Amino acid sequence: MRIAIQVRNADLTEELREHVEYRLAFALSQFPEHIRGVAVVLSDINGPKGGIDKRCSLRVRLNGRSDIVIEETEADFHVAVNRAADRAKRSLGRRLRRPYPLRSCHHARGSTPQAL
Repeated sequence: MRIAIQVRNADLTEELREHVEYRLAFALSQFPEHIRGVAVVLSDINGPKGGIDKRCSLRVRLNGRSDIVIEETEADFHVAVNRAADRAKRSLGRRLRRPYPLRSCHHARGSTPQAL
């Protein structure tokens, strides 16, 4: 699984990069054949002011289905990554349990099929 990491208004330490890769690989390890890649954006919203402003945005790109997008904001990048990875795992599991495509025929909302 390819994981692309971008950082905005903060530094990407080797330890943080390894944590992101490990957590996502572990959380999404049940579904490798369904995932094309994961894009991670870590950003410090308020800069050096502190507070609950560390955001982790994930975009899980799936084969043949729409992407899953998750955002978590916490006081620490590690906590934000952990929560986002857990949410991505749950969302992906739900998405894959749904029949795809959801509808086999497309009708305008509120209309009924007409008799021939």
